[in-house]
Amino acid sequence: MSNTDPLIERLEDVLTALERIPRRFAGIATAAAFEQSEAGRDRLDAICMILVAVGEAMRQLDRKTEGRLLARYPEVKWQGVIGVRNVIAHGYFDIDVEQVFDICQKDIPVLIETLRKMVEELR
Repeated sequence: MSNTDPLIERLEDVLTALERIPRRFAGIATAAAFEQSEAGRDRLDAICMILVAVGEAMRQLDRKTEGRLLARYPEVKWQGVIGVRNVIAHGYFDIDVEQVFDICQKDIPVLIETLRKMVEELR
């Protein structure tokens, strides 16, 4: 972790992507709302794409930092973040909208706050 510039840059990219989720999730009051309209399905698709990209980026960062970076932030279940990427990427047509709804509602705010903290501390 000696060269932090590329690390910070990647974390900022991930943070920017994650910060789009609350906007795309706005107005989704229930998990079923993702499936009730074309707009809801479009939002689900957009959110899932971000979750895939974030999971992959965090997997790569964890590997590059030999597990040291993510271990410093136990408030996030990093294996879950990475695992969601695998579930969506390999089982897209079987996505559990309840799980995506819960992730958006409960996990994304914590993940955004943690990434902000990571970037700040690495600077």
